[in-house]
Amino acid sequence: MTDQTLTQERRVQKPLFYISGGFIALFGILALVSIDTLNAIVDWGFKVSATYFGLYWQVLLLGTFLIGIVLCVLPGGKAIMGGLSVPEFTTFQWGAMIMCTLLAGGGVFWAAGEPIAHFLYSPPLYGAEGATEAAVNGAIAQSFMHWGFLAWAILGSLTTVMLMHYHYEKGLPLAPRTLLYPVFGDKAINGPIGLIADASSIIAVVAGTVGPIGFLGLQVSYGLSELFGIPDVFFTQALVILGLVAIYTISAMTGLSRGIQVLSRINVILAAVLLVFVLLAGPTGFIFGSFFSGFATYIGNFFQMALYRGEAGVFGDPGWLGWWTVFFWGWFMGYGPLMAMFIARISRGRSIRAIIIMLSIVAPIVTNFWFTIIGGTGIAMELAEPGTISTAFEGFNLPAALLAITGNLPMGFLVSILFLILTTIFVATTGDSMSYVIAATMSNGDNPPAGLRVFWGIAMGLMAIILISIGSGGVSKLQSFIVVTAVPVSLILLPSLWDALRITLQKGSKQ
Repeated sequence: MTDQTLTQERRVQKPLFYISGGFIALFGILALVSIDTLNAIVDWGFKVSATYFGLYWQVLLLGTFLIGIVLCVLPGGKAIMGGLSVPEFTTFQWGAMIMCTLLAGGGVFWAAGEPIAHFLYSPPLYGAEGATEAAVNGAIAQSFMHWGFLAWAILGSLTTVMLMHYHYEKGLPLAPRTLLYPVFGDKAINGPIGLIADASSIIAVVAGTVGPIGFLGLQVSYGLSELFGIPDVFFTQALVILGLVAIYTISAMTGLSRGIQVLSRINVILAAVLLVFVLLAGPTGFIFGSFFSGFATYIGNFFQMALYRGEAGVFGDPGWLGWWTVFFWGWFMGYGPLMAMFIARISRGRSIRAIIIMLSIVAPIVTNFWFTIIGGTGIAMELAEPGTISTAFEGFNLPAALLAITGNLPMGFLVSILFLILTTIFVATTGDSMSYVIAATMSNGDNPPAGLRVFWGIAMGLMAIILISIGSGGVSKLQSFIVVTAVPVSLILLPSLWDALRITLQKGSKQ
């Protein structure tokens, strides 16, 4: 790489910086100045987004997964991407970075809470009596739908193929705007369309990442209060977030090949140890039984769950769907373009088939099993002794749900501490990787300036502190805001449905 190329890569796109940074700053300021005004704006945006885009998102995610499976069986699926004949990272390193980065928001937060929520209040498609054995399969299957094949596929299967093709083979920017190149050509790369695409993707990722950062502050602060008697107040929550920011900022400064790798390796080892422990010390038979029966229910009702509209119809009040499926789909789609950048960067030397199988098959099944181990253990405890988990979970208290589950295991005190550590490293990995891709988007290169990565890492931490300072309303508004930011991003993802297929067919014809 020449000095001139390196200088071009490290040059910050100031318009993009000002637009995305200004929008995020405005959101934070409005939250501090007038939370009621912010509530009204976000609530209106959420309702419009969920009502008019919900069905499109359901079709988009289903189509992305199915087309990805088709690419795997095409001759072009064997094509090696990224301009390297040998992968830059080992399979373990590669898989660890993908799993830890993308699973952070749900690996612990939702794994404890979502299965128990669906168990207590059975999803409309199943309609079983809550808190009974009849509700178990539906609860597990619905959690699998939200954290399974469709969720992972939209996080970078087709879009990664596109970005690796256009960036490493055609020399186009490794940025969200490149996903619009098949439709708008050079206008997408050099015009305002591209600027809007990049800014929208950055805003969506910041919103999606600030949520886990803020929730980590609430989770760890609650845990410290329950375990050590440390007051669960804003000061403690803020200190936790600042500590998290320090971890992933230091990691960001060490570079992609060291920082994220180290965090991911620690994360995978600790997660594996805890997984095995809970599996053996917890209700082992129930975990395996509910995993296989829940998976069978998931596959058997796959298309019904993927396209479920309930009473919403095409353009109706989404109700349950809006607060569950549409929220998750919006959250994951918001990550889509920038996660594809990250995966493209770490997947050089991998085939199209390997990338899609890892993202759309392997990672979802591992995630589903993880959810069954954590959430299934909670369901088993609740079935054995009603109130064990549901009492703590009352009011949808996710931090309490996790601590109730871990606290009832053998060596519960130690296990609870280790889970809090695991959660922290999970979110640190996401903060690190997201600050990397945001900085890469703004500097048009694989090696963005460390200072820019640090800036965005700190900015996301400060935004999380602002939101938790105004109470739970701030975090809940952020969740609704995530859905709103996903609207433009979902349009950016649309060309991947046909262009990734075209690229793969083209590569197959050359073999």
